[in-house]
Amino acid sequence: MNWEEAANGFSAMGSEARLQVLNILVRAGEPGLTVGEIQQRTGIAPSTLAHHLKFLAAGGLVEQQKIGRSTFNRARFDELKELANFILCECCADMNGKAANDG
Repeated sequence: MNWEEAANGFSAMGSEARLQVLNILVRAGEPGLTVGEIQQRTGIAPSTLAHHLKFLAAGGLVEQQKIGRSTFNRARFDELKELANFILCECCADMNGKAANDG
């Protein structure tokens, strides 16, 4: 994952409502949820919810699949793991150098 991809992913999560939607989809697991089910759990107005889901999908964090008249939404766990790894991959890397210099 490069800096631009990471920035797009983190930007997609950049609102309380989108974080709430993403959290609900993570909790739902691989089966995902329909737009109606997400709306029931969040109370977000349908048109606003559609906007947030579109933003999350554009950021690569949510996958949408139309089946009949329903649109199923699933968290893209692979992308979420990559984002977490991107931000954490260098965790505490500077501490080794600092500890050596302090002693």
